[in-house]
Parts: sequence; structure tokens; C-alpha cells
Amino acid sequence: MLKTTNNLISLLITAVVLAGLSACGQQVTRVESDSVTDLSGNWNDTDSRLVADEMIQDALSRSWLTRFNREQGKPPTVIVGNVRNLSHEHINTRTFIADMERALINSGEVDFVASSQEREEIRTERKDQDLHATDETRKAMGQETGADFMLKGTINTIIDAISGEQVRFYQVDLTLIDLANNRKVWVGQKKIKKTIEKSGLRW
Repeated sequence: MLKTTNNLISLLITAVVLAGLSACGQQVTRVESDSVTDLSGNWNDTDSRLVADEMIQDALSRSWLTRFNREQGKPPTVIVGNVRNLSHEHINTRTFIADMERALINSGEVDFVASSQEREEIRTERKDQDLHATDETRKAMGQETGADFMLKGTINTIIDAISGEQVRFYQVDLTLIDLANNRKVWVGQKKIKKTIEKSGLRW
């Protein structure tokens, strides 16, 4: 009888341990990279992509582009400058800048030049070519294309919360500046509002 009881206890303990291990398991599901996924309510890849696409489309539909094409007889050359994160949360602005660069380049409406960080790396490569590359393949210094316009901006947030509900308001402001005279030729703004509810919790 004692042996049977011990066997039953051992089986019960084994079942409990296996159930615990099963509950602690991690499940990973692959989703499409462009699918909308909001887990925390924070700024995410969907916000970055949609805001970049919408704001670049708006910028390229304005009169500054038509006027430049008419006066200069060529597409403008654009560079994306700094986008400052002034929000309450950590936002990787590099991904947002990359989304804007992609939208600008893929539009076919403008020429695009490398950022200041990228240019430094390229200039280092040219210096190396001066020493090591053949005359036929060497790329000379001083042949870079200068940008006509710089796109820069900020990301801000406003938080309103009570009990278990929070509203997050994101505002993205972008400005396109003529590098020849510092004139602002386009100012764009995009707003996003998210409502987040957490039952039984306070912010």
C-alpha cells in the first residue's frame, strides 16, 4: 500500500513539473514585416513607416518641387538631416530617417545624397584609393554632388492618463529647408493618437 502511495505521489509530482515547464514555454509566431502590431502602445515600426510614407508623399506634392524643376531644369537633390526625439520614450530615429530616405529615393522625384556620417566613410575610402587604387579606377576627391535641400524635424509626445486608461499623442514635425538661403519651402505635420487600457492597474 505504501509503495502504491509513493508511486502515485511521484506521478503527481512529475505531472506538476511537466505542467510547469509547459506553462513556461515560449511560443514564437512569424508575421509579415508590414503587419500592424501594437503591443505596448509605444511608437513602433508601423508608425515609422506610415508617417514617413504619408509625409514624404505630401512634401513631394507641393509647389516647391514643381517650381524647382521649372527653374533649374533638373530634379532637386535632397539630404535628410537630424530628426530629434523630444518625446517621453526612447525612439530609434534612425529607422524613421531610413523610412523617409526610402520613400524619397523610391519616388523618383528627387536625387538623394549620403548623410554626413556616410560621407565620412566614403571620403576615407577615397583617401585610401589615392594611395592604393590604379589611375583608371581611382575616384577623385572634390566631385561630390551638393544637396539643394535638407529635411529635418522633431518627434514630440503628450501623455494624458487616469486610472487604467492612457492616451498617447504623437506629433511629428518636418521641415524642408533650401540650403542656398535657409528658406523653408515645406513644413509638414503628422499626428497619431493611441488609447491604451490596462485593467486593474494605475499609471
